[in-house]
Amino acid sequence: MIAFLEGILSEILPAQIAINVHGVGYQLHVPTSIICQLPKIGEKVRILTHLLVREDSHVLYGFISSDERDLFRLLVQRVSGVGPKLALSILSRMSVDAFKAAVIRSDLTTISCVNGMGRKTAERVILELRDKLGVVAEWEEVGLTHIDKHASANASDAVFALMSLGYRKPEARRMVYQVLKHSHGLVSSEELVRKALKL
Repeated sequence: MIAFLEGILSEILPAQIAINVHGVGYQLHVPTSIICQLPKIGEKVRILTHLLVREDSHVLYGFISSDERDLFRLLVQRVSGVGPKLALSILSRMSVDAFKAAVIRSDLTTISCVNGMGRKTAERVILELRDKLGVVAEWEEVGLTHIDKHASANASDAVFALMSLGYRKPEARRMVYQVLKHSHGLVSSEELVRKALKL
């Protein structure tokens, strides 16, 4: 298992890079979103990797962050119909947090915008990821951070109000998120609390 590569960046292509590690050149497939985060050619770079072993090839995929690599692995290993190419397209199109928020909201429009992602595949991605044990619970906080800044401020106020009523923070956040998920437009903190208490 190759966890990461550290060496000299020797080539940058639209969706691939090459790294010289002690005289050995490694070619990696990468999300296009990381290209702007790379150093200049000839400079030192450290890339996290995932090695995909097939009967006829060994393919390396590279990532800047562990969150990107973890999402890539989750998509490729756990979602039927999603291969490495589509997983890279997802990471090229949106950030990890934006993707998680879209899954939580069941936002078909956003996920369907990914190159190579049809509506049926987007539906399957949402269904299968939401059905994974713990995924929704872990990602709900991300969903709260990807809302309008005014709504986010109201949500924070509502969470604190619920905590003052005796709810623990994780429970209060889940309650507020459930209200936001089914609301349209800006909702005041008072209304968020009122609706949350009716859940």
